[in-house]
Amino acid sequence: MEYALFVVAYFLGAIPFAYLAGRLKGVDVRKAGSGNIGTTNAFRLLGAKLGIGVLLGDALKGALAAWLTYQAFGSWGGIIGGLLAMTGHSWNPFFGFKPSGKGVASGLGIISVLMPKITLLAVTLFILVVAITRYVSLGSVVGALTVAISVFVLPEPLAYRTFGLVAALVVVIRHRTNFQRILKGTEHRFGSKKIS
Repeated sequence: MEYALFVVAYFLGAIPFAYLAGRLKGVDVRKAGSGNIGTTNAFRLLGAKLGIGVLLGDALKGALAAWLTYQAFGSWGGIIGGLLAMTGHSWNPFFGFKPSGKGVASGLGIISVLMPKITLLAVTLFILVVAITRYVSLGSVVGALTVAISVFVLPEPLAYRTFGLVAALVVVIRHRTNFQRILKGTEHRFGSKKIS
């Protein structure tokens, strides 16, 4: 029965907080802005208050998925549960498994439970990059790469190193179109009213 926790982790990740918050304002986040059911699009379309709520919800579902499976199966369990939560968020079963979110906020929740010291470093660099460039996408990728590098610099277990590499790869791939827009100068900047 404990293995059912992995199913729970997956469906925790699939809870579409941005979509639910959007419905409160009569906005379908899948059809506006970037079309993602993630935190950045929620901030862009719904404002700071609901955006913060989505951020907390997405981070919490990742944290809870990782914590539940870690308690049952240890480090590898926490990592597998966390990755399942990111998968449920990024390819949401409630929306036909189409690419939906990018998993950054969920990933934040996962590492906050399993790697709190690395979380502090990754969040600090994320904030610094976004403050300088106003590109959330660039900050997200820098944060993910920070995790991937830090798990090898610090004495972390193999499970966490595996997560760092896999999660960073997913985040980079999911942001490839953002980098194309950055190079073209059309990427949305945080705080800008224009939606690219």
